[in-house]
Amino acid sequence: MTYELMIALTVFAFVATVSPGPNNLMLMASGANFGFRRSVPHMAGIGIGFAVMIALVGVGLMGIFETWPVTNLILKVLGTGYMCWLAWKIANSAPPEKAEAEAKPLSFMQAALFQWVNPKAWAMGMTAISIYTPDHDLLSVLTVALIFGLVAIPSVSLWTLIGQQIRRVLNNPLRLRLFNGTMAVLLVMSLYPILMT
Repeated sequence: MTYELMIALTVFAFVATVSPGPNNLMLMASGANFGFRRSVPHMAGIGIGFAVMIALVGVGLMGIFETWPVTNLILKVLGTGYMCWLAWKIANSAPPEKAEAEAKPLSFMQAALFQWVNPKAWAMGMTAISIYTPDHDLLSVLTVALIFGLVAIPSVSLWTLIGQQIRRVLNNPLRLRLFNGTMAVLLVMSLYPILMT
């Protein structure tokens, strides 16, 4: 991979990972409900889980989608169902003081596995592999995965910090309920562009 291609890939990875989407909306809600420190496993799961997904997609899963197109539909259906369930969980999150005892942010493994049903992650991963690995060699695929994993760190941190700052405003149950409801609706709405393709 050339230096120019790596720069272009890094810019693409930053724009793709910092733009609103299911991961970032969930992190903002996690930051608001649990704070930054308790959301670190969630953030790490996104970065590492997405990098692993890109590597595996680049190594061979794209061939499965080309051979059996129905697997793409199955992924969309499973992903939509799971994201709707997550939206319901966000909408019904406990206030911060109760969240300490009752609720928990996503774990590292939950966040890593979520990448496999996240339509935006699939779109970003397949786009990156098809554009930035013209020869589909292993080194290029691993470079794309590594760059996305590294670029995700500041992106997910930013969204979690925004959520943590919003937490100061959410000091009454009605405002928290409105915020969580809005995040849940936005999470479901983030499915629209992917489902229409």
